[in-house]
Amino acid sequence: MIPEDLRYTAEHEWVSGDGTGPVRVGITHFAQDALGDIVYVQLPEEGTELAAGDSMGEVESTKSVSEIYAPIAGTVVARNDTLGDEPELINAEPYAAGWLVEIAPADPAALEGLLDAAAYQALTES
Repeated sequence: MIPEDLRYTAEHEWVSGDGTGPVRVGITHFAQDALGDIVYVQLPEEGTELAAGDSMGEVESTKSVSEIYAPIAGTVVARNDTLGDEPELINAEPYAAGWLVEIAPADPAALEGLLDAAAYQALTES
């Protein structure tokens, strides 16, 4: 459940895209599985400027509330408003319909600093 074509953070976010345009961000299968049934998502507004590591929202489950962190610096250019009515999409399809936001990177090279699939898998197994 760790797609090879994505990049990852130690906080269990994934990033799709090469940085030449906006990148899509979500939480991993590992994260949604640990959270349990997701019941609410708070996402940043479009136009929000983020620094890498900034809190950019919350995911609330039946077990806990977890912060979502910006994997890279940039500007939020889209958010998945469907999650307002259907937060469970994160559980059902964390790498597809359950995406959270799209960010226009301030520095596309920052993506190279994120974990690849093998490194993320090693992190989740330790």
